[in-house]
Amino acid sequence: MRHNVYGKHLGRSNNERLALFRGLVRSLFLNGSISTTEPKAKAIKGLVDKLITAGKKNNQATKRIITSFLSESQVEDRLMKEIVPVYSERTSGFTTTTKLGRRVGDGAMMVKVSLIESGSKEKKEIKKEGKDKKEE
Repeated sequence: MRHNVYGKHLGRSNNERLALFRGLVRSLFLNGSISTTEPKAKAIKGLVDKLITAGKKNNQATKRIITSFLSESQVEDRLMKEIVPVYSERTSGFTTTTKLGRRVGDGAMMVKVSLIESGSKEKKEIKKEGKDKKEE
């Protein structure tokens, strides 16, 4: 029975899993998108949301939480100065996953995890303008 067992273990110990998640989140923040397996993508999705939401508060306590998780000043600066301001009005759902197909070696489902673009408002405005033109 799985009493009080949270999350996927991914065949790793606690320290290995934490290091894996830190590396994946770091790469996602630096590059904007990463390609990984589906279980790993699902596992880091919540972590990314928590870090971006914590960055929005922009106080000393949340900065310490971010520093303790990321532990690299370049990634912290990018998160606080470039990523968080883009999502200031968004409450959650900062990432999107796109299936890429199965990996040749072992058949694992590969996905592309990327941060959602900030152009969502512009797209909505374009759709509204298109509807107005149709009504005329």
